[in-house]
Amino acid sequence: MPKEEKQEDSTHWTLTAIVLLGSLLGIVSSYPIPSRTNATLLEQRWETLFSRSVLGISGAKSDMNWESDYLMGIKRVRRLYCNVGIGFHLQILPDGRINGVHNENQYSLIEISAVERGVISMYGVRSELFVAMNSRGRLYGTKYFRDECKFKETLLPNNYNAYESSVYKGSYIALSKHGRAKRGNKATTAMTVTHFLPRLS
Repeated sequence: MPKEEKQEDSTHWTLTAIVLLGSLLGIVSSYPIPSRTNATLLEQRWETLFSRSVLGISGAKSDMNWESDYLMGIKRVRRLYCNVGIGFHLQILPDGRINGVHNENQYSLIEISAVERGVISMYGVRSELFVAMNSRGRLYGTKYFRDECKFKETLLPNNYNAYESSVYKGSYIALSKHGRAKRGNKATTAMTVTHFLPRLS
């Protein structure tokens, strides 16, 4: 085959490949990607893989956007019940004290908000104070949101939740059998004093 014909064939196939790739990218980019709030975990993984391999989008950035869009701003108003002693609801008093009360009252109504994936804040609806834990594991109420107000929410096998300080690992919100706040660094999830059931108000 003459050299000129070989060059023409090579050019033809190169142009065909470019046109085909361009068409494919056009179709893919216009394809509706499922909403992350409704997508299954498998779909989310495929989307991340697709973003990295074809569109050149960072998977970490995509995951960060999903976390902020899906989890930020979700709020639940609940009472946190601890089945220890006679049974207590966590309450946040106007003077900043936090303890347990047997009967429901206005200070045991708590707004639970997601601040990042798996991490929440607690806000006393009546006292208008955030629940916080200091480095010694002591609970206190504060008007200002800070890192000490962040708690990792974990669902336990008995369907109760445990709340671990996001800043001070291994320190949990806990109530004694008399309804007093226990030092968080003296409690573990093996103890029922750290088990709380979120109840509808």
